[in-house]
Amino acid sequence: MLDARAAHAGATLAQLYDPLTMPADLVKAHEKLDRAVDAAYVPDGGAKKYASDAERVAFLFRRYAELSSLI
Repeated sequence: MLDARAAHAGATLAQLYDPLTMPADLVKAHEKLDRAVDAAYVPDGGAKKYASDAERVAFLFRRYAELSSLI
């Protein structure tokens, strides 16, 4: 992800993450990261595939709340 962002030095985050013009290499980097996150959390009750980014983020926040409440 960082390499993909670095390849577009000078672009703002708003420019990089515009859904209409997001660079293909950054889209692919995010897809790869999503697959890694999904695989890492399946043993903790995560889904093998999420219907949306919002569903994935909701799971990750719930998991974070569970883990941080142990401190």
